[in-house]
Order: sequence, then structure tokens, then C-alpha cells
Amino acid sequence: MVVVPTTLKAEDIAERYPVLYHMAEAGSWASVRERGLLSTSALLDLFEIEGPERDAIELRRRPESVSITHPVHGTAWIRDNKPINETVLRRTLVGMTEAEWYRALNGRVFFWLSEDRLDRLRSAPPYAHRPHDILTVDTAALLDRHIERVELAHLNSGAVHPAANYPRGAGTFQPVHLYPWRERLHVARSEPIVELTVLHSVPDIGDVVTRMTTR
Repeated sequence: MVVVPTTLKAEDIAERYPVLYHMAEAGSWASVRERGLLSTSALLDLFEIEGPERDAIELRRRPESVSITHPVHGTAWIRDNKPINETVLRRTLVGMTEAEWYRALNGRVFFWLSEDRLDRLRSAPPYAHRPHDILTVDTAALLDRHIERVELAHLNSGAVHPAANYPRGAGTFQPVHLYPWRERLHVARSEPIVELTVLHSVPDIGDVVTRMTTR
């Protein structure tokens, strides 16, 4: 008989999902290894982007990838968030404004817990035509260093499809110890966690990546 823990712990996640996956732009690994894996908000901080330019990137839907520049750091690209249907987002968003939701998304680094989810993203129309740097991460090592900033989600938070009718918003991201593990196992036993996120950045990502491939 499998005993389901009352409270989810880091070791439970690492045992079930020993590796995590992150997809970055092709050619970005050298910069990521040097600067860390940065959320959109952290990248905007680094590039000193403020005011209306920042709001347009951080608080709204980005139909296309956005280029930002800095006299010291050079040029960086911020990925689009095309898969968000804004009409459906307005209908299903609970406890947050749209701007707050976009800020919540942009303030974290995302990891997939399965290669299947990674492949779905890679094969999506906006990304299928070009290669990406794929990072494979040691889950236990990441959680050991950053558990206090880890939050989990039961859905793909960056995609809001036309047929979506389930809510998202203030309760979507939960710290590990508050995540409704038993409930999610009952509802979706094969995929009780969809996303693992780290708030702001993973500055030491180079120490927990076990493999990097471009494909």
C-alpha cells in the first residue's frame, strides 16, 4: 500500500520527479550559466527597464518576443506569451487583475516536471521551427538550495486556450507545504503537479544542471 503524505515535502517531489526541464532560447546557455536563470522581472531589473516600457512587457500579453538592450549587458530577448487567450483569461481569472496575473507569471522561473510537457512546448507552433537550449536539472539539488522560493501549479499557467473553463488566479501557485497534494492525486493521478516555479531567479543554475542540449 502506497502511503500518501499529508503534507508534501521536497523529498517527495524529488523522488517522484528526479529531474526537471527548462527551455531557453538557443545560444543562451553561456549567459544563463554566468548570470543565472532569470525570470522576466529579474531580467528587466538587470537591464534597468522601468516605466511604460517595463509595464508593456511585464503587465500585458506579449504577442511577439521582445528585444531589450543595455549598455553593459548587451541584448536579450523576452519570450512571447502568445498562448494566452485574453478573452478567456478575463472570464476565468479569480482574485487577481490581469496585470497582477501577468506580473505573477513574469516574476518566476518555470520548470516542467515531465519530458512530455517539455515536448509539447517545443512542438507548439510558435517554437517548433527553431532549436532551443534544453536544461535538465537535478530536482533534489534545486529544492535543497531554493525550497523557500519554490511554488507549484496544477496547470500550465502560461497557456489559456479558447476552450478553457477552469479558474486560475490567486490560488494557482502554492508553496510546497501548502500544495493540495492529496486532492491533486485524486483529480489527476498521472500529473498531480504540472509546473514547478522559483520566484525571481535561480542564480546558481549552473550548479544544478546535469545536462544541456540544443534541439
